[in-house]
Amino acid sequence: MFSQNGLEKQIADSLTVIANSYSDIGKVTGVTIQANKSDKTLTVFAPAKLSYIPLREENVARIYKAIKRITASKYDGYAIKCITDEKAIEELIPNYFRTKNPDSSRKFTLSDSDFPLIKNISKPYTITKGLQNRHLALWHSHGWYYKQQTARWEWQRARLNQTVEDIFTISYTLPYIVPMLENAGATVFMPRDRDTQLAEIIVDNDDKSSNSKYKDHRRWRKSKDGEGFACRKTEFLFGENPFRAGTYMHTHTVTDNDDAAIAEWIPTIEQAGEYAVYISYKSLKNSATDALYTVFHAGGATHFKINQRMGGGTWIYLGTFYFDNSKHRDNQGITLSSVSSDSGKTITADAVKFGGGMGNIARKPSSDSLVYEPITSGKPRWAEGARYWLQWAGVPDSVYSRTNNTNDYTDDFTSRGFWVNWLAGGSQVLPQNAGLNIPIDLAVALHSDAGTTLNDSIIGTLGIFSVANTQKSLLYKNGVSRWAARDLADIVQNQVVADIRKQIAPEWTCRNLWNKSYSESREPEVPTLLLELLSHQNFADMRYGLDPRFQFIASRAIYKGILRYLSNVYACDYIVQPLPVNSVSCCFINDKDLEIKWQPTLDSIEPTATPEKFIVYMKIDDGGFDNGTMVNANTFIINNLEKNRIYSFKITAVNGGGESFPSEILSACSTKDSKGTVLIVNAFDRICAPASFDSPNGQAGFIADKDAGVPYLYSMNYTGNQFNFDRQSNFIDNDSPGFGASYALHEAQIIAGNTFEYPFVHGKAIAKAGFSFVSCSKNAVVRGAIALHNYKIVDIILGKQKKTLIGNGKKTAEFETFSPAFQTIIKNYLQKNGNLLISGAYIGTDLVKNGTPTDKRFFENTLKCKLQSDHASLSGKAEIVQSPVKQFARSSFEFYSQPNPYSYFVESPDALAPAEGAYTIARYADGKFSAATAYADSSNKICTFGFPLETIKEEKDRNIIFRQILNFFK
Repeated sequence: MFSQNGLEKQIADSLTVIANSYSDIGKVTGVTIQANKSDKTLTVFAPAKLSYIPLREENVARIYKAIKRITASKYDGYAIKCITDEKAIEELIPNYFRTKNPDSSRKFTLSDSDFPLIKNISKPYTITKGLQNRHLALWHSHGWYYKQQTARWEWQRARLNQTVEDIFTISYTLPYIVPMLENAGATVFMPRDRDTQLAEIIVDNDDKSSNSKYKDHRRWRKSKDGEGFACRKTEFLFGENPFRAGTYMHTHTVTDNDDAAIAEWIPTIEQAGEYAVYISYKSLKNSATDALYTVFHAGGATHFKINQRMGGGTWIYLGTFYFDNSKHRDNQGITLSSVSSDSGKTITADAVKFGGGMGNIARKPSSDSLVYEPITSGKPRWAEGARYWLQWAGVPDSVYSRTNNTNDYTDDFTSRGFWVNWLAGGSQVLPQNAGLNIPIDLAVALHSDAGTTLNDSIIGTLGIFSVANTQKSLLYKNGVSRWAARDLADIVQNQVVADIRKQIAPEWTCRNLWNKSYSESREPEVPTLLLELLSHQNFADMRYGLDPRFQFIASRAIYKGILRYLSNVYACDYIVQPLPVNSVSCCFINDKDLEIKWQPTLDSIEPTATPEKFIVYMKIDDGGFDNGTMVNANTFIINNLEKNRIYSFKITAVNGGGESFPSEILSACSTKDSKGTVLIVNAFDRICAPASFDSPNGQAGFIADKDAGVPYLYSMNYTGNQFNFDRQSNFIDNDSPGFGASYALHEAQIIAGNTFEYPFVHGKAIAKAGFSFVSCSKNAVVRGAIALHNYKIVDIILGKQKKTLIGNGKKTAEFETFSPAFQTIIKNYLQKNGNLLISGAYIGTDLVKNGTPTDKRFFENTLKCKLQSDHASLSGKAEIVQSPVKQFARSSFEFYSQPNPYSYFVESPDALAPAEGAYTIARYADGKFSAATAYADSSNKICTFGFPLETIKEEKDRNIIFRQILNFFK
């Protein structure tokens, strides 16, 4: 017979074993049992630590079975209840994972509405099983802030592993999570600016001095002063609210288009590019639910219907669009029509904002003991903390400064929860509170602050939620149990860990589910998750965390977790949006008609993510993409193309759950009096983290000088190269953080990555030389969808392609330049009198240093090159030199070799020496290594460049080189 203490210890030991097979929670101690002989019940009280694991019907049954076995000799026949965190363990199973006894008290449902805040009515598809009509709040960690004690702006975290948490988590939210949620139909709100555009153009009825213009036609009237937006200052001090400094315009709705009152906002765009578009207006009791806005951009016109009963008095994000320089295009801007389905309602019009801009909130110490002038951050607004964007967005100072202007650090993280409540105030979420009347469904805060290890172990993913709010209430203001937040946290964390383990890192750690009192999860009156995705301090985590492949998988898992949580709350079916299509190609059927083909991508871990239809987006020349054309099959024909115009395309897949990310961008052009047609093969699909190492002598880190990696589209998380590689180097403070410490040279800068649009860049130069061109992906060639021998000239773009591992290097390398199958295709093409242009930074490195003997023979015998050096140039300067190949005349040029916002850069290009029969035609300026070779015999000609031609800085230089190459091939 065991003593009570003996039973408790046995139960604790058993719970330790069971719990740690699901999550890394450590030893379970402090178990107590309480027996009631009269009704034969046995209650086991486990510490809250047991609640940290993801509880499911299976492990709950396992726990009860173990307890029953251990206590059978003393309490045989007793009904057993196991309590942790003041709940029976079975009550902590999320509704989503239950097969019986759902807990309706924790279903945070909002009544459906046909009038969400934003509807993009130009989309060619309708989402029926996604996140349509849902309003979500999302934010990423900290941000650049003003520290009053030292009177300086600084980050809230240390610069480690080439980044800082304040901007590291943005590399998940902006490129991935937000688009995924929006592609599923959700409206997403953020307390930090989402636009990386440095320019900011504001068009407002109160500003008559700007080159940009506000105009209105018919029946618009002005409100009283102090009821709308006005920007009459370049800097704003504490308490100054631009949305209380001006007026707004208003009119009544009509149902007849001919009787419409129109407001126009016409921006003066100095620099062509992508601009986020934000609108503002006033919400009134009689506001229209379908205010019709139209954005006229370089790709056409996109129409939105806005429910003006909510969201008034702040910036409302519509989307990001490409706008041309205003000197080249005068039909860009925004209009608002008074036409509505319901006459007699009120339409209001206030300022419109294009672009993100630079921070304009000026700060100084609140103490009067020292005299300081207010100063702004000097950073782009997207890099600043939430406290500053919220002030610029018209949020009351009682929300963005809970410390009454005395501590920006505290204000930044506490403001976010109160901002959620301000958004939801007046809606069914918080009907008694003042606010914007937006029915927020949930909120997610993304962080990466989780500690370090001295070895190569993963810290992993932690989920945090707060059941009790500040007033210790266990109910949200709408009466729903705050335990709903645990369901959200559990489902999302489970999805993240499961997807990462299945696809990329089987060793990924599932950390705890914490019911803790953190401001960001405690204050919102909606289910809120604070997700510590990984540890930015821990080298092993960051070998994954800096990799775009990991970022996509983790972000998709967060989106899927949110989708599954809400589908359970609303008791509806869901479908996961598809993955991007692959094997894209475009070829001329004749000189006027073009056929585009692609293959759908099936999701091996998500059976619902099956494509149903596809959208083809098109742009002409340097314009923007249109709103897309829906197609039912994986082929599309464009008719009657104009001569000498470059047409570009990207394809997405759609289903009932939403839209996939886009494919790579392909381009084509039929030139007048064409000299021939060139096939451009985009073989550059590499995205990856910087190179890293982990030495047995305690040295480890990222070595961007060797290989800086390749961001997806762009990077905004890079501060500078790592300089402290000593694992034993201790953290002192944020300015002296020890191991992982990194420079600050490039922080808050946008660094261009792989934009997947290089057929357009090459194609412009090819068309300039008088040749037509088409393009395809390498996969289309390898699959046999495109035959190289149909083209006399083939241009293969390899960019920074090379075999690359991920994380700890246990997964098979990706992104090789020439697979065995591709080598065979190239050999066959050259044997049939083909002419081949190849350019890339790591062709020799991949085939010779990273390759097999067969790869090396292919490099020397087929491509006619030898690897001279894999560190050929730092300057990015090169020149065409004299050679027996007379088509190449001497000239000099530069390519991007340093981080910049315009093109991915080449930090360590190959020097390619000529093999037998070939000649050097270009050299790097530093070292005079051979930079390019040319070969010709009776059957074929080959040009191989050791740097990517698309990274040449000046378009005129690239045009000259392509003209010489094409003349050589004639």
